Amino acid sequence: MKKRKLRQEAIRRIVRGERVRTQKDLVDHLKADGFVCTQATVSRDVTEMGLKKLPEGIYVLAEDLHLQRMISELVTDVVRTGNLVLVKASPGTAPGVAAALDRAEVPDVLGSIAGDDTVLIITVDEESALTIVDNLDKFRGVA
Repeated sequence: MKKRKLRQEAIRRIVRGERVRTQKDLVDHLKADGFVCTQATVSRDVTEMGLKKLPEGIYVLAEDLHLQRMISELVTDVVRTGNLVLVKASPGTAPGVAAALDRAEVPDVLGSIAGDDTVLIITVDEESALTIVDNLDKFRGVA
């Protein structure tokens, strides 16, 4: 039971941080993290965790689907400088986008501030900001 929980935590981190397209990719990432598992085991984890595939063929966590919809439909641009990420959204939608980001409990985010059409995300460091930009771009279908 403990191994499964640790493996699923690793899957959660990998899916949020990487562009995983197949269960084999996921097995390879897990092996690189020190987990010994088969594709069948990962398949059961995918089902149990409710992972979904975006139309672009990338796995996403079920709890991130709402965030993905918000980002893909409302966000128009994402830029970063240092540990700050600026998210441009359709007029009047930034508070909803910020709330979805907050509910997703993205690691290494210190907080966010929303205006009418802009969200400022503050991260712990530049690397975390780069990861957030990559994830937001993944949700937007960019890159």
